[in-house]
Amino acid sequence: MELQVEVDLCFPLLSNSSCRKPKSALSEAALLRFLLFSFSVITVALNLLVIIAVSHFRQLHTPTNTLLLSLAVSDFLVGLLLMPGEILRNTACWLLGDLMCSLYNYVSYIITSTSVGDMVLISVDRYVAICDPLHYPSRVTERKVKVCVCLCWLCSALYNSGIVMSDLTHPGRFNSCHGECVIFVDSIIGTLDIVITFIAPVFVIVVLYMRVFVVAVSQARAMRSHVTAVTLQLSVATKKSELKAARTLGVLMLVFLSCFCPYYCVSLAGDELLSDSSASYSLFLFYLNSTLNPVIYAMFYPWFRKAVNLIVTLQILQPGSSEVSIH
Repeated sequence: MELQVEVDLCFPLLSNSSCRKPKSALSEAALLRFLLFSFSVITVALNLLVIIAVSHFRQLHTPTNTLLLSLAVSDFLVGLLLMPGEILRNTACWLLGDLMCSLYNYVSYIITSTSVGDMVLISVDRYVAICDPLHYPSRVTERKVKVCVCLCWLCSALYNSGIVMSDLTHPGRFNSCHGECVIFVDSIIGTLDIVITFIAPVFVIVVLYMRVFVVAVSQARAMRSHVTAVTLQLSVATKKSELKAARTLGVLMLVFLSCFCPYYCVSLAGDELLSDSSASYSLFLFYLNSTLNPVIYAMFYPWFRKAVNLIVTLQILQPGSSEVSIH
């Protein structure tokens, strides 16, 4: 009987303070583990293609693509670090120690809040491009965008260091036993954090996207009022371009909200739901956004499909491949 107890412990030598191995249903744990592992590999591979494409091909070095590159890096880290970390944290004993648990929590906050920040920057970029196209080249330069991206990552790191400072200075203080990795944030701080890192950014994104959509539709209608042949040809091209941009932004917005809202709703509901299996799947949906972003690029951006073809066929290894026309 004593042997059976030791088998059920994460650390048999620490029988008095060791956690027991997770007792979730075998099928549920296996399903969650399989989903996270599969999407982890897919997320890493797809976002790595985006990173290589935007970094390698000189024609893709634009302000908008710099923002997409930052988003791809954060999505890449989600697949590389956060999804495997959740496999360890939710379906098995945490064997990496309290300090690594605290660092994992800290890194997860940085990555997810930076992703939201990138979405805000992308919405601002598209807003200026469509609503004020004449001043876009002077207002949105590649240098300015790079500075904004660096500030986004830096501010995210500094802000979240304050959120998890007590956990970083006293690793494991909220763990009830050895072998678990608990994410604990004070309810007041947690609610304020959700407002700052989710509700406020989503409000900005929705307002900007709605404005972009209205302007795109109004410009398309205005173009249709011209009757000359040249103007008519221009109107058709402009209409298609602007409506396509509005559609792409709408898809990105809907996917982002669909993936992020369930997790934050569960977080706001209280701890009683966080221990439920629904919380695990809301977290999975939260991370799924990182997998879907490059899929959206493949659906709406021909340059991404052409770049992937050149990467997969190893043509990027040829001299001068960075100068190849992608558009």
